[in-house]
Amino acid sequence: MATDVPTAHYPDWARELGEKYLTKTISTFLLHGDVRDVIRTTNPDTGAPTYVPLSRFLTDDLFAARDLIVQYDRSSGLHFPDKDSQRDFNRAVSGYDSIFGTDYQRKLPKEPTRVFALLENYFRLRLSKGKRMACIIDYAETIVPMAEAAMYSAEDRQALVYLQKWARDPLLLDHDFTLCLVTENLTDLNQQLVQSPHTAEIQVPIPDDTARADYARWYIGDRTNAYAEHAEMPPDTLADSTSGLNLTQLRTILADVLENKNALTFERLSDLRKDFIEAEAYGMLEFVDTDFSLDDVAGHREAKTHLRQAARALRANRPDVMPMGYLICGPVGCGKTFLIRCFAGEIGIPMVKLKNFRSQWQGVTEGNLEKILNLLEAMTPVAVMIDEADAALGNRNAQGDSGVSQRVFSQIVSFMSNPKHRGRVLFFLMTARPDLMPVDLKRQGRAEEHLALFYPHTREDREELLQIMMQRTGVSLSIDDVPDLLLTGDRTFSGADMEAIMTRASFRGAAEGTEVTPEILETTVQDFIPPTYPQEIELQTLAAVLECTSKALLPEPYRSMERAEVVQRVEALKHQI
Repeated sequence: MATDVPTAHYPDWARELGEKYLTKTISTFLLHGDVRDVIRTTNPDTGAPTYVPLSRFLTDDLFAARDLIVQYDRSSGLHFPDKDSQRDFNRAVSGYDSIFGTDYQRKLPKEPTRVFALLENYFRLRLSKGKRMACIIDYAETIVPMAEAAMYSAEDRQALVYLQKWARDPLLLDHDFTLCLVTENLTDLNQQLVQSPHTAEIQVPIPDDTARADYARWYIGDRTNAYAEHAEMPPDTLADSTSGLNLTQLRTILADVLENKNALTFERLSDLRKDFIEAEAYGMLEFVDTDFSLDDVAGHREAKTHLRQAARALRANRPDVMPMGYLICGPVGCGKTFLIRCFAGEIGIPMVKLKNFRSQWQGVTEGNLEKILNLLEAMTPVAVMIDEADAALGNRNAQGDSGVSQRVFSQIVSFMSNPKHRGRVLFFLMTARPDLMPVDLKRQGRAEEHLALFYPHTREDREELLQIMMQRTGVSLSIDDVPDLLLTGDRTFSGADMEAIMTRASFRGAAEGTEVTPEILETTVQDFIPPTYPQEIELQTLAAVLECTSKALLPEPYRSMERAEVVQRVEALKHQI
């Protein structure tokens, strides 16, 4: 990279690449992240900002001082950004054909091993003559994919050897030569190459608010009046409201306003943003939309108090006082998911649900998770809900899946413990069996705050929960008409049980052509058998007691129980079950 080329207008990742290159210890760079977006640069003729694809930014700007540039991908094969590079390469191919008896001058190969053999000869010839060179290999994951060694074909092995050899070749390191491998997900590449000390990973991040605002103003240009006529928000507000989107997606929104003359309201912008992010995440992220608030949650007073305090801190822009994450535990049907959905209605930041990102194909699971984590980092501030966390997040000690669970676990815990994510990416891990979760996920610095939820233990709690369930199911009875069995505590009913009872009572009433009467409800309650197993419920309850990090969240009699007594009972239940 020529030192006389101004770099002030370069993005941070390009300056990082330049600094590492100038050490003369690394010539192979792995570009990953938002590599399919446009990059801001400067028009060489006018000095005005402009935006170009990554490939053009590399060839026309970052490597503009190079004498020769070669580009390659499996689909297009070898291609060149300018005619001089093309002509020079054709001359070298002519000599290669005469020496090795090939016929590449008539038709260039596309297979990686043949291409790399041709390129190695070309690199050595031109570098020995003092030429400055760059080589850009796009869709690198199709050439050296992530896979177990036993799954590699002979072609894959040869391609990997070429790239590893070039990364440490003294001739390439001593001359003005740069090799860039471009891929969206770093985990899609062979990990021997990624982890090699002779390569450097350079992440191209999803644009931040400032970058999106600059692009919006550039794209709108002198059409400010036309934009203002159809959009409710100014460009800066548009940029603030589109976190997680790249510039290409932002352009789609702006073009719809300026070219199609469609109105852009805050509601439509929110819908578009959700659609873009969910599509970018391949459907593995789902926005949590809710019309509820914590006022709609019955019982759980201490947990609601804590979450309301957290909501106030977030609205006051105090991420520094927030825990890195929450572990929400309790027996099935106690309202864990509903509580966090209601919290999403109060915090003023988006909440997404992490869906199943695992795949049966080698390396795809890790790539899916990398994309999700990159999106979450770009969407900050954001809350993330992970249901059944004990099964979803894997385990450092898992066996039998070629190490996938171990790698997934490592990615998750590394992301969760990053200090810059405190209060910016807020995890809610929900499980009925916190005892099955690895300690690494539950320790301080990750899921720091453990909130335990329980079935209602007082008549007041049961009445409050029952009234909410009657409202939700449309049962119009007063609390005095409710059977005592639901309120005395002689039998334990979860919120899910109460909702099921009200639904069954409504079904009986509809069958008889009437509203739910006290008699119908009484009959339904007497007939109802909860589809649960008492020992498993007790185990889940006591596991939540052991996991809880606040005495105030524990109802009696659990608050006064000796911990050793709880541990002993939990172990006994595990053996029985």
